[in-house]
Amino acid sequence: MHHGDSTGVPRILVINPNASRAVTAAIDAALAPLRLAGGPAIAVTDLPEGPVSIASQQDADSVVMPLARRIVADAADAFVSACFSDPGLHTAREVAGGRPVMGIAEWGILRALTLGERFGIVALSEGSVRRQRRMVRQMGLGERFAGSRPVEAQADETAGAAIRDRLVAAARTLVERDDADAVVLGCAGMAPHRAAVERAIGRPVVEPCQQAVAAALGAVLLRSAPEEGPGDAL
Repeated sequence: MHHGDSTGVPRILVINPNASRAVTAAIDAALAPLRLAGGPAIAVTDLPEGPVSIASQQDADSVVMPLARRIVADAADAFVSACFSDPGLHTAREVAGGRPVMGIAEWGILRALTLGERFGIVALSEGSVRRQRRMVRQMGLGERFAGSRPVEAQADETAGAAIRDRLVAAARTLVERDDADAVVLGCAGMAPHRAAVERAIGRPVVEPCQQAVAAALGAVLLRSAPEEGPGDAL
């Protein structure tokens, strides 16, 4: 089933489930390298019903049904839930009718697994650390997890320049003290700092929105490829 827009170009919708414009703008800017000429369109939107920052499990749970309704109402070919709590990921997949739904935490972690033996996560807060431990355990990845280190910030602060030193300090602790080979940025708003943190710590740093959208791009491009039988390419 091909949705796309009226021009037939496939479309990926990236939904920031909090209402922070700063986070949405940071995500949008981070996705520039994935906007290919003639390739799938990548749209980024926020969720007006969402909280300004998803700090607690209650915050994450509060956006599940609004997110599901947004997916049902949209004709996009694939969706990315751009919050590191991956709120409502399984509900979203249920309602998407077979269209791919990528969660940024899941994809950020999956990418990190290919970059080293152990991965660590830079978390927003102590509450985020607890959710991340639970998620890693549910993914069955405890042995590969170096840990999470918090910077004690709100999501809408993370796009600003002032937080960069705290991100670098947390990432450095993950590498030097926790023995992480790769570091995942644990909030969509941290996107503008990926390259700077990577330079500072000398280890791969994963920006999860980019990875989730790259995965969605692959899924859409491969699914919209013309069907080839075994003899067609000869």
